[in-house]
Amino acid sequence: MPSNNSDFKIKKTTLGSKKYPKCLAKINNPPKLIYYRGELTDKLLARSIAIVGSRRMTRYGQSVVEKFVSAFIRSGLTIVSGFMYGVDTAAHEAAIANGGKTIAVLGSGLNQIYPPENDKLYTEILQHEGVILSELSSEENAKLWTFAKRNRIVSGLSNMGVLVVEAGEKSGSLLTARYAILQKRPVFSVPGSIMSSVSSGTNMLIKSGKAIMVTSPEDILKTNKEFLNSKEIPKDRKNINLLSHKILKELKREELSPDELSMLLDEDIIAISTELTTLSLKGLITESGGKYYSSES
Repeated sequence: MPSNNSDFKIKKTTLGSKKYPKCLAKINNPPKLIYYRGELTDKLLARSIAIVGSRRMTRYGQSVVEKFVSAFIRSGLTIVSGFMYGVDTAAHEAAIANGGKTIAVLGSGLNQIYPPENDKLYTEILQHEGVILSELSSEENAKLWTFAKRNRIVSGLSNMGVLVVEAGEKSGSLLTARYAILQKRPVFSVPGSIMSSVSSGTNMLIKSGKAIMVTSPEDILKTNKEFLNSKEIPKDRKNINLLSHKILKELKREELSPDELSMLLDEDIIAISTELTTLSLKGLITESGGKYYSSES
């Protein structure tokens, strides 16, 4: 551990205590104990979004991260990521560069900085009122399984959803996306070249209907507008379009997957996925096991 981090005392909080993040407590299998440096406040987590992606980030990925993070910080969002090479590091750095706050979830204990190249970034996050967090004891080393387990915390701390920027077909970022779906968080994906191996995973998320395709930060900010303006998601049938009405009609009859709705209504899967997310945020539908059903009686 670098000596200049000794000014930031390691704290801990347990599930059920006042300091424990409310959004994290709601997920399946939340960590019973978390260790952290910095100030883990309700305000920091009030508007939070995860940005994850390939460790082999391209210049395109770097540009996407910088564009989205700058807009998110201007809108008062906290950036959550996993502190690894590539997209994770770029997201933390962009948050700091834009005067914002970021939360790094480690796959190791707080005194075992991994990757070691992020030593300086670790300190900068804390100096800019961010948080370093882990469920592992302070001296525990990173292992392959600890990174996978960490991903549920990354998505669990991100109440506005998870944005995937560049991911291969077997990327750990896809695991984070799966956790987000289970936790009923929106998943967003930036499309990439069909010739790029680091875009195969992101494109697959979009094609399968598991993620909403986004090409600008506004796509996400608009989707979450109602969430940002209310503590509870309202069940509101007002201001929904014709496609949403058709979806609701079908889901009143039976549970359906995005693919099944796409075939049934003869609509593009991306359009279906977008409307499903909007209806979920309005509290009109619920997802379970990959299928959606009406929340209305």
